[in-house]
Amino acid sequence: MNKTLIILPALVLAATLAACGDGADDEGADGGTLTVLAASSLTDVFTVLAERFEAAHDGVEVELSFGSSTDLAEQAADGAPGDVLATADQTAMAIAEDAGAVEDPATFATNLLVIVTPPDNPAGITGLEDLDGATWVRCADAVPCGRVALAVLEAAGVDAEPASLEEDVRSTLDKVVSGEADAGLVYASDAIAAGADVATLPIAGAEEQLTSYFIADLEQSEDDDLAEAWVELVTGPEGQAVLTEAGFSLP
Repeated sequence: MNKTLIILPALVLAATLAACGDGADDEGADGGTLTVLAASSLTDVFTVLAERFEAAHDGVEVELSFGSSTDLAEQAADGAPGDVLATADQTAMAIAEDAGAVEDPATFATNLLVIVTPPDNPAGITGLEDLDGATWVRCADAVPCGRVALAVLEAAGVDAEPASLEEDVRSTLDKVVSGEADAGLVYASDAIAAGADVATLPIAGAEEQLTSYFIADLEQSEDDDLAEAWVELVTGPEGQAVLTEAGFSLP
């Protein structure tokens, strides 16, 4: 009788602990990997947000893939693995939307084009009109930062030819930081991210050519809940605060 009284509570306690353990695993460990395809200009912001997201979702690893918005949208449209797509303009997002890879993308930020030079500005660049004759770079025509650059240059009546066309805005920035170019046209947020490595010059009228950022969870996502949680983080108060601090404007 005594043995039975001792064994039964022990069995009940073990079963209770096992049940609690199972519940804790289900609640706390979402597990797996969340893959986010994002415009290169979002590198710093999304890296910060990824750390916060992982801290809030036990067992989840955020894998960030940065590059040209157009290239990433084309990959998403072709069904490449991924959970979320964030682009630096609507034209790029439309590629994925037209292919049925995303639905109802949301606008979450805007950005402004600026001129960056090496800190000592050896070519004496003061504005777009000084690009003629200088070694300067911008993004390729087919990517968002290139489309914005073309619009800004056209509005200013400047037809100076760049020394090279880069695949994305970070590649453009790197050419200036490394001293390979006298100037580059990049987003304000990228200039802020470069810090003392560049000098930044505003472009008159650039505010008329703002680029808007779009985000959406991908149809091929293997975890809709996590994908939606990432979109909510970026578009919510916490994400918007990080974006603003990094030099982005709110939509």
